[in-house]
Amino acid sequence: MRAARDALCATADDLGYPERLVPALLDPGRATPTVVAGPMGKAADKRFDIYRNNVTVSLIDALAAAFPATMRITGETFFRAMARFYVRETPPTSPLLFEYGRDLPAFIERYEYAQSMPWLADVARIERAWLDAYHAADAPVLSPHALTSFPADALADTVFETHPSAHVVRSAYPAVTIFSVNRDSGPVGRIEAREPESALITRPALDVEVRRLPPGADVFLGNLLSAEPLGSAAAAASAHCPEFDLATAIAVMLEAGAFAAVR
Repeated sequence: MRAARDALCATADDLGYPERLVPALLDPGRATPTVVAGPMGKAADKRFDIYRNNVTVSLIDALAAAFPATMRITGETFFRAMARFYVRETPPTSPLLFEYGRDLPAFIERYEYAQSMPWLADVARIERAWLDAYHAADAPVLSPHALTSFPADALADTVFETHPSAHVVRSAYPAVTIFSVNRDSGPVGRIEAREPESALITRPALDVEVRRLPPGADVFLGNLLSAEPLGSAAAAASAHCPEFDLATAIAVMLEAGAFAAVR
C-alpha cells in the first residue's frame, strides 16, 4: 500500500469514481486517467504503468495460488499468459483475493489456446470448489445414524440441508484423476483413465476431501444439494444412469459429510 501511495497521487474526485481507474488499471492500451497526476501535478504515465503492472501481477499471482493443478498442467508460462487475458477481461469485485477467479473455469472453456485441453476447465472447477470448501463456514456434519430415526415411508420426502463446504462438479472427462495427480508434487505419469468422472468436494473436519463419485451419484447428489427430496433425486439418478446404486450413494454422501441436517 505504501508503494502504491508513493507511486501515484490522485485527486479527491478519483476516490468517488473508481470506475474511472479500474479499466485503465487492467488494460495497458488505455491512457493514464486524467485524474491521476504525479508530484507537483506532473504527468504520471510511467508511475501509473508501474502501478498497473503491480496490480496485474498480484492478481495473476492470486490465480496461480488458487489453481496450482491447472497451472501445473499448462505450465507456468502458459498459465500466466492466459491469466493476464482473464485479468484484463474480469476485474475483481471483492477485496478478498481468494474470491478472485470464480469465473476462470468458464474463461478457460472459451480460451482459444486451451481448446486442445477440453478437460482443463473441469479441473479448474474442482480447484475452485476445493478453495470454496477450504474457506467455507465450519458446521457439524449429518450423523450416519440420523436417517434411522425416519420411518421408511417418509424417507422419500426427506430433504437434506447442504453442508457449507459441499460441492459437486460433473465432468465428461476424467477430471478427478487429472486433478489428483497434478495437485500432488510428485511426478505425473501417463493417465490411463478415459471415462467421465464427477467429484464430490467437502470439508467435514479440517481437511478438504475430493472424492470420485460412483455412477449416477453426481445426479443424485446434485439434486439433493438443490433441495430436491431424496425420492425424486434417486428417481432422476436412476433414469440418467441404470448403474446407479442408491445405498452406495447414500453411504458416500454420509461418509463425506456432504450434508449438515435433514428435514
